Amino acid sequence: MLKDIATRWVASGRPAVLVTVAEAKGSVPRDTGTRMLVAAHACEGTIGGGHLELQAIATAREMLASGRMAAQSVHQALGPALGQCCGGAVTLAFGALDAAELARWPTQPRFHLQLYGAGHVGRAVARLLATLDVTVDWIDEREEEFTATPDHIRRVAVDAVEGEVANAPPGAFYLVLTHRHDLDERIAEAILRRGDFAFFGLIGSRTKRQRFIHRFEERGVPPDVIARMTCPIGVPGIVGKEPEVIAVAVVAQLLAVTP
Repeated sequence: MLKDIATRWVASGRPAVLVTVAEAKGSVPRDTGTRMLVAAHACEGTIGGGHLELQAIATAREMLASGRMAAQSVHQALGPALGQCCGGAVTLAFGALDAAELARWPTQPRFHLQLYGAGHVGRAVARLLATLDVTVDWIDEREEEFTATPDHIRRVAVDAVEGEVANAPPGAFYLVLTHRHDLDERIAEAILRRGDFAFFGLIGSRTKRQRFIHRFEERGVPPDVIARMTCPIGVPGIVGKEPEVIAVAVVAQLLAVTP
């Protein structure tokens, strides 16, 4: 996540410029608030690519080379002069990346996800989520299965994993893809009984879905809540059973249902 990189750069004292899309009008490659970090020999993030981004990097590096780091802004029309056919216009803000800028950085993530399962698919999903502005509780019984993650993915190793459902904020997302069907079932029931989820995806086939639905109905879980369970998971049209392919389809689905 870009803020994690910015935090490390500030902590290490690395001189850098924060480039922000301060205003966007019409057809533009990135929205207002988009950020990019520019250091002398590195760039992180993107404001949309193309000649606009090349000019922004050049301006930022001129600031670094000259030592003149006062905030400034540049208005650009995205027409033929820049070799971009978007037709809109953007105002870019340039300023020193420092602790004050970090304090002003927006902290609202796209969504809060509880990710259950650190197997092949869980790890593939976590790798994709590591690049996004989201908050994740990654939960499994087996601590040794976790891989390294950035700060916004919190690894939780507990025995009674279904108990973690109660700790999620209202409107959270849930993905359940553990290594055991009985464990999937316990977690799924806890999520359904809580009922205030914005998205709940359960890995498995349509047969597994029907089996679980029958059991939940027998236990008195309301049918309208059960109907909100997504199983199988992943956006339609992405074919393949490799963990990486499943992960792409699932993360795309999470982004598609994000308000």
